Formats: sequence, C-alpha cells, structure tokens
Amino acid sequence: MVNNHEDIWVDWVDALSEESCLVIDDFISDHELSIFLDYFQEHLNDDDFKKAGIGAGTDFQLKSQVRGDYIRWLNRDNDTELADFFARIDEAIAKLNRYCFLSLSGSEFHMAHYPQGTFYKKHLDQFNHRSNRLISVILYLNTDWKEGDGGELKLYLDGHEKIIAPIAKRIVFMRSDQVEHEVLETHVDRYSLTGWLLYQPPGLTFLA
Repeated sequence: MVNNHEDIWVDWVDALSEESCLVIDDFISDHELSIFLDYFQEHLNDDDFKKAGIGAGTDFQLKSQVRGDYIRWLNRDNDTELADFFARIDEAIAKLNRYCFLSLSGSEFHMAHYPQGTFYKKHLDQFNHRSNRLISVILYLNTDWKEGDGGELKLYLDGHEKIIAPIAKRIVFMRSDQVEHEVLETHVDRYSLTGWLLYQPPGLTFLA
C-alpha cells in the first residue's frame, strides 16, 4: 500500500498538474483488493449490474457501439464494505483542494465490468449540461493481468498518447474536462471502481 505522507501527495499533485493525469501503483493493500473483489463478485452473482449508457438525464442513451460495460452505482450508506476506499477518496479530495484549489466537495463511484470483447470509444468525462466532474478516478481490480489481455486505458494528452495497463491496485486520476480517453477492447473480463471527484455547490444535488 502506498505511503500517504504529505511530501508524497505534493509529488502526486505536481504530476497531476503537469500532465493532467496521475498513475499510482499499489494504492490499496492486497487485503483491500480481496474485499473489493469479493464484493464485486457478490453483486455480479446477484445480477445487480446494468448496461451502461452515455449522457445524463434526457440525453441518456444505450449505445453498444460506443461502450459495452455494465455498472453498479455505489452508495456510501449502503456499501459499507468499501468504507476504507471512500476514506481514501476523501483524503484525496482534501489534498487536491489544499494544493490545487479545486473546491471539490463530493464524489460519485460505480463498479464497472467490461465483459470480453467490450470497449469504450474515445470520450471526455463531461455531460452537455453538467460540468461538475473535475477529476476522473479509476481503481483497477484485475489480478493476473498480462500483456495481450487488452482493456488498457488510452489517454490523449497534449501532443502525445499514453497507454495504461489495468493492473490490480493501480489507480488513475485525470482531469475530467481536459483528458480525452478510451478503453481499448478487452480480451478478458475487466473490473474497476470508476468515478469522479465533484464540485457540488451547497444545496444542489446532481443525479448520475
């Protein structure tokens, strides 16, 4: 598990500021990974995942030619098994607010399952009429991932592209409004916790 000392966070924030993305390996422990995977499998077995779409509200559409993942939205009050993860996210929000002056005030997350043969075409994590997603976050849960399994995250950064393997315990932070990205076709089942750190004005609630 990563060291969360203040100087480490300063280095991470600098990297995020310079390139609009940050990759951290071993963000969680093996024990936490085991808890996540068990919880994931429990809800897969219960058929709790729904086909993911694009857009929000009246703009929502199911388009398998664009994305093929299945998701289950998380709720802090109900998904207490993931309390440690939410605590880490709250710490990240506090550090980013302190060093980046982002005014983050909340988060939203879902479990994401990409079955074999699925993908998510190039996109930006912003809705047409909603811009409160500031930082996108992906925590990978893929044990024994190896080259050739697919499912990599492809980032389109200023002047270059970056490919990130979906290795278990690896987390990615990126600017939601700046970094176009895609999930390349996966050749094995691919699992992650995916979400966003939000700017949410007091008294205003956004629906996912």
